[in-house]
Amino acid sequence: MNRKLLCQTTVCMAFGAFALFAAIPSAPGQTQRKQPSAPDLVEFLRRFVETRDHSRTTRYSAVFTDLNGDRIPEAIVLLRSGGWCGSGGCTTLILTQSKSSWKIVTRLTITRPPIRVLKESTNGWRNITVWVEGGGIYPGYEALLRFDGSSYPSNPTVPPAQKLEREAEGAVVISPTQEAVPLYDNRVPVAGQP
Repeated sequence: MNRKLLCQTTVCMAFGAFALFAAIPSAPGQTQRKQPSAPDLVEFLRRFVETRDHSRTTRYSAVFTDLNGDRIPEAIVLLRSGGWCGSGGCTTLILTQSKSSWKIVTRLTITRPPIRVLKESTNGWRNITVWVEGGGIYPGYEALLRFDGSSYPSNPTVPPAQKLEREAEGAVVISPTQEAVPLYDNRVPVAGQP
């Protein structure tokens, strides 16, 4: 199990088969509490990518933060390889804890960092932004994604996603310079493999 932590600014990033929750408050003046046990993110991601990444080259960046104010952190995961990226960017998952596993709230296509979590909320969930560039989109821009009551927009280049004219105010949770971590560690056995 990889227990290496990388902390940048006020947000701690967790890599490996455990979760360290981000220090982004749910509301001004509130701090998050670490939950006693969180579902295994790495195992969830391995099951999610297994049908698409037979060569096991997927790398990811993840951050845990409470997006919906219930004091239980959601996960924002940027998949950076293994068939998850194209000329327009990569796939980002917004996940929420569901019993002993994770549930996909939104699967975003063609995203790039920086990914920000904003102070403002829509329908009880924090607004987020992603960078959009490439795949015919030049120059790049920051796209605002608002929760519609069941998910965020899956494509940040079309409405209801909104092109921002200036940089959004919020915490960068996944930066362009953040190193992605291999999803598969050769030292960790995977079910069904020798």
